[in-house]
Amino acid sequence: MKSLPMRIAKWSLLALAVVAVLGLAIAPFSRSLIEQWSRSDVVARSRLVYNSIQYPVVRAIADGQLNRLDSIFEGVALDERILAVGLCNDAGELVKPTRLMPKTFSCEKVARSESESFSSIINDGRRILVGAFPIVERNHRDYLIVLHDLSFIDARSGEVQAFVVAALVAITVVIAGIAAIFVVLMLRGWMRSLRFAVEEARSGGQTSAAPRAKTLVDNQIQKLLHDIEIDRMPISTGQVDWSPKALQELLHNLLPGAEVLILSNREPYIHNRESTGIAVQTPASGLVSALEPVIRACGGTWIAHGSGNADRETVDADDRIAVPPDEPAYTLRRVWITDEEQDGYYYGLANEGLWPLCHIAFVRPQFREADWQAYEAINERFAEAVAQEARTEDPIVLVQDYHFALAPRLIRQRLPKATIITFWHIPWPNAETFGICPWKEKIIDGLLGSTILGFHTQFHCNNFFETVDRFVESRIDREHATVTVGGHETMVRPYPISIEWPPKALAGQPSVEACHVEVRRSLGLPADVKLAVGIERFDYTKGVLDRMRAVDTLLTREPQWKEKFVFLQVAAPTRSKLATYQSLQSEAVALADEINARHGSATWRPVELIIRHHESAEVFKLFRAADICIVSSLHDGMNLVAKEFVSSRDDEAGVLVLSSFTGASRELSEALIVNPYDAEDMASAVGIALRMPDQEQRERMRLMRQQVRESNVYRWAGRMLIDAARSRQRRHILDIAEQNQRQDFEGA
Repeated sequence: MKSLPMRIAKWSLLALAVVAVLGLAIAPFSRSLIEQWSRSDVVARSRLVYNSIQYPVVRAIADGQLNRLDSIFEGVALDERILAVGLCNDAGELVKPTRLMPKTFSCEKVARSESESFSSIINDGRRILVGAFPIVERNHRDYLIVLHDLSFIDARSGEVQAFVVAALVAITVVIAGIAAIFVVLMLRGWMRSLRFAVEEARSGGQTSAAPRAKTLVDNQIQKLLHDIEIDRMPISTGQVDWSPKALQELLHNLLPGAEVLILSNREPYIHNRESTGIAVQTPASGLVSALEPVIRACGGTWIAHGSGNADRETVDADDRIAVPPDEPAYTLRRVWITDEEQDGYYYGLANEGLWPLCHIAFVRPQFREADWQAYEAINERFAEAVAQEARTEDPIVLVQDYHFALAPRLIRQRLPKATIITFWHIPWPNAETFGICPWKEKIIDGLLGSTILGFHTQFHCNNFFETVDRFVESRIDREHATVTVGGHETMVRPYPISIEWPPKALAGQPSVEACHVEVRRSLGLPADVKLAVGIERFDYTKGVLDRMRAVDTLLTREPQWKEKFVFLQVAAPTRSKLATYQSLQSEAVALADEINARHGSATWRPVELIIRHHESAEVFKLFRAADICIVSSLHDGMNLVAKEFVSSRDDEAGVLVLSSFTGASRELSEALIVNPYDAEDMASAVGIALRMPDQEQRERMRLMRQQVRESNVYRWAGRMLIDAARSRQRRHILDIAEQNQRQDFEGA
């Protein structure tokens, strides 16, 4: 039998031969591959240019102010890869070309079609890619022309070929070096083993305490290596088809036997007594929509405020109930809060203080000492409930949202070994804004009791780092995205939240055509009327009034849509005890009446306002019936309504008009991105959505659906659990190191 070093040398030579063969095989194809990749890159850049300037170009054409195109086009042409930009009008004339537009170029060379097109031309020996994008405005079809110089591809091909050669040489050297080092280390290990065997033989087979300790250490290291191998498994979030099963397998592989607890203010199921008996209600909450599928997949316990008037009647003696009612998969533990405590903790500090502070929605935050005392007391109560429900000393605790900023530190005091993942579901403002809060240091310290602290976007993470840097004595490691306070390290990460895929509410839905007919019939609308919808809680951060004003602006600018278009706003009442929410609802009703009086008729109202809670199945039916969904949040951490609309459209039709001030706008870039504070901008976007060709709708919706499908809520949870597993592994390494040091000390 050959020795292990000889086999290593043999396989190393084989690896070197494979590298050489691959180099010879790859070289002939590198140029064609670079050509394809570069062309795809140029096409994508052309589309990006078109999407970026589409709205101002359309507005300039509609207003007849073509001179505005000069600054728009010249600004785009500053890109070193873009040769020229221009507009081919309906008569085939080249309008407002930038200064480097080839003199020989004419609009006759542009491929005319209802959708975008790309063609190549040769000018002065240079290859040029011409992108043509149709712009339809009031029966005129113009084409935005974007010219890219492709001469850079040849230079890139040469660079890549040189890089491939250098990489192959480097790989060869590394393989040879690793093989040599490994052989030397193996030989040394064998020599040590041989010496130990000889010494053991001389002592008559009796081993000393030191070798026994060495064996113990070796066993621990072997287990550690096994754990590290688990970390090398192909669990990259981009390689997994995320589903409940995938999440369960992740827990089984990375966190075997781990106990999962969720802590939130809102409960996933509410029991209310009605005239017909006790009814179960699912609250209209983005947090519940995101987390409920996760806890169903993982099992465990959800700890939340029991807010229903029949909640006490439905729990057992330990305030627990198995849910969901039809197919129990986890335990709901309810915590009780008095009305007075609710006024201070929830309506007061959380929603009159932290909510407007973090959303920067121009509503003055209210901070009262009594509210803060109630907030502290409720955080203590929920932290104690977590400790009571934990069956192990190191559970995974998912703390949710701004209601429990103090809970992570309080849980850490009770369960020092717990892995605490806190997710802040709303935006985190800049340091100067957060400095308004009188208890900012305590809130920050509470959050830094977490193992992992998550936000929707990297921008919010950066704001948090700046806030900590200004107000708390700490060590911030921006390279590794960690904050250390009092020897405890907290990882700060962006985790864009999402929805389950496929959405449960989509099951059993009628066809899109049936929804189209049924919804219009229920609203008393003609079958051919265009329908736009807005669906959310009645909250001043959602921009409900702003989208109504955009509809008013659209009908004023383009009266041809009268009798042919209706905007349906569905809003669930929320936080009705607060004056700002009461006044918002009254103002919305008054504005809808005003717009209907200005533009409506005896048989048609442009704005339909429905103020009531809708179950998920009803919401999805409205989404499937709509031509447009408008999400105009003034500031939002993510906004799951946008993703729910996309997930509902399995026909790949419909247009999403989305505020740029949502986290969702960073993922759903194929939506029509708008500034909700600009009624003209939103009106233009709605007009474009109403005229958008079916093919363009399908292309945009297909890409957005792919994004939501791949980055679903299970991926969101999976990424956090992967980071939690790695954190636990690092802690395990430190425990082993500490144990080894203790053994060395005792042996000495």
